[in-house]
Amino acid sequence: MTYAIVSIGGKQYRVREGQHLLVDRVALDGGATFTPAVLLVGGNGDPAIAPDGVTVTARVVEHQRGPKLRIGKYRKRTGYRRHTGFRSALTKVQIESIGTGTASAAAKPAAAKTPKVEKPAALAQAPGQVGGALPDGYDDLTVAQIKEAAASWEPAALSAALEHEQQHAKRKGALAALESAIGKKGE
Repeated sequence: MTYAIVSIGGKQYRVREGQHLLVDRVALDGGATFTPAVLLVGGNGDPAIAPDGVTVTARVVEHQRGPKLRIGKYRKRTGYRRHTGFRSALTKVQIESIGTGTASAAAKPAAAKTPKVEKPAALAQAPGQVGGALPDGYDDLTVAQIKEAAASWEPAALSAALEHEQQHAKRKGALAALESAIGKKGE
């Protein structure tokens, strides 16, 4: 008996093939199939956490509304009474299959994630500085990185960076950091 724990709409559900679930409203039409994120697969030996290549296929059966909840507010001896109601928007989902998917389906999530590129500390020395030119990779620097690196830049590069910020980006934090670094170099 294979089961899986999947995440649908930010909530986790333990599911088996053929099972019907009521979940928060899914933005798909009736009859559409989708593959929720698989967090765990178990039932055949040891459970596997965040398995690679295992997919769960679910189908939207119908959209429906939950039971009406009555909410009342009352304050004694003042005549204050307020009533309102609430019905949650739900989707009935059927789990069609739990198993290994195609290689392309497993590769898509990995390919979609792009690694975050850290700016190397070598930019603080700005190896490509030429008098009056912007430091290498200046446009990709964040305000915090500009603040750290500006102390080691030459005055000509600082003034070029300040001029660039005033004309193009106009980031207040970068302007303040560059003006401060120019003031320190002038002392």
